Amino acid sequence: MAFEHYIRGGARLLRCGYTTGACAALAAAGAARLLLFGEAPERARLVTPKGWPVEAALEDCFLDAETACCAVRKDAGDDPDVTDGCLVYAAVRKSARGVTIDGGEGVGRVTKPGLDQPIGAAAINSVPRRMIASAVEEVCAEAGYGGGLSVVISVPDGAELAKRTFNPRLGVEGGISILGTSGIVEPMSERALIDTVGVEIRQAAAGGGKRLILTPGNYGADYLRENGLDALGVPVVKCSNYIGEALDAAAAEGFAEVLLVGHIGKLVKLAGGIMNTHSKQADCRAELFTAHAALCGADAALCRALMDAATTDACIELLDKAGLRGAVLQSLLAAAQKHLDRRAAGMLTVGAVFFSNEYGGLGETEEARRLLKEWR
Repeated sequence: MAFEHYIRGGARLLRCGYTTGACAALAAAGAARLLLFGEAPERARLVTPKGWPVEAALEDCFLDAETACCAVRKDAGDDPDVTDGCLVYAAVRKSARGVTIDGGEGVGRVTKPGLDQPIGAAAINSVPRRMIASAVEEVCAEAGYGGGLSVVISVPDGAELAKRTFNPRLGVEGGISILGTSGIVEPMSERALIDTVGVEIRQAAAGGGKRLILTPGNYGADYLRENGLDALGVPVVKCSNYIGEALDAAAAEGFAEVLLVGHIGKLVKLAGGIMNTHSKQADCRAELFTAHAALCGADAALCRALMDAATTDACIELLDKAGLRGAVLQSLLAAAQKHLDRRAAGMLTVGAVFFSNEYGGLGETEEARRLLKEWR
């Protein structure tokens, strides 16, 4: 029986799923019931932190002399989640008191600071831990059992699945993380990506520095390396399209100075106040080039050509022919700085550097120029 909750994604209804944290809690509830009652139910049920009930079939249940084990199969709904269909196991045994939770096979271990759990702990985040504890405590109360329980969560395919996640980069080794803040997977949600950027910024802040470099992706990382900016001793975080969210996170983590370095194809959108640079949000690159070219004296023919240009590199070529590249780029950079300042809201200082793969460095805002002078 499929999990029947839906959200709208554009023109489609997309089926939601439930998180690995919800799976772990359901499996733990089933295993606790098997241990304390001697019989495994066919299904387990809980109410997620979001308030939605989740019910799932229990698989591969067995009971030996001391330990009961059950598994729940992850259902990610219509979300393209690498863990969809994997089995999340919970092994439960009696202990002296309280509920202890640990990770077994296929559950990663934390190796870097700044994550939800301390270094050395199993990568089972706080909300899933509370869900697991609550689920088994409910069974204990029903059984009239006053002792403790030890719960070990495992994912047999976890080590292999983790290679397709951000875990190796984040400092979680040996398996996947048991995640979820609501217990529910919302398909096509950007939240997971934004949260990952936030985690990396939090990890960078754990080093105690007040300076940060943000770049959307690999092009930016290559530019930083080729120009020696990765050797400034300043942490670098890839923020994908989520410029505004990354700046918010940097401010929240106490960074004082942020340098944003990116390809002009993305960062020119900042000149229009666009802080999520994904093309599905907005794509006004040609319009911005055209408007600022007009401000700098471009004639109608050039403006029409800019509006018809397929890429930002094509725009730059047109501006070069007209002798307007420098003036237009400075106008765009000034506009980008204005919008960055507005987003930063006085919480930090931020500047931007534009480059192109074809033309190299294209310029920096006044704040970026000042930051680079100080950092060097």
